[in-house]
Amino acid sequence: MKTVNVVAAVICDDLNRKSKVFATQRGYGEYKDGWEFPGGKIEENESPEEALIREIREELGVTIAVHDLIDIIDHDYPDFHLHMFCYWATVSDGQLMLLEHEDARWLDADSLETVGWLPADRGLLTRISTELEKKG
Repeated sequence: MKTVNVVAAVICDDLNRKSKVFATQRGYGEYKDGWEFPGGKIEENESPEEALIREIREELGVTIAVHDLIDIIDHDYPDFHLHMFCYWATVSDGQLMLLEHEDARWLDADSLETVGWLPADRGLLTRISTELEKKG
């Protein structure tokens, strides 16, 4: 099975006092309408952090600061294996714009389960919820 290496940004409102995270709804492809943490594929000779900064600029029109690695998620979809590096991130410049997504929401610990998460992203929810509850 083909492995796809990707990155995801768990963009939070404040790194030190996390109360909300930014979730996006896919606007294209096989998993259109599913909710995810924004990001994308790592290109050749690109670090995960570099890929994340590039992808978020392309998808949301902002510059982010990449912070701690939250987790590495491995998930088998029917046609490929996803290897996803997930980082805490904050917006360092610009206003979030939806350039590729259908919708987006800021979610707190109580509303994390109100959207239809894609399976790989679902693997992060417990960890993120714990962090939001701890800080909120």
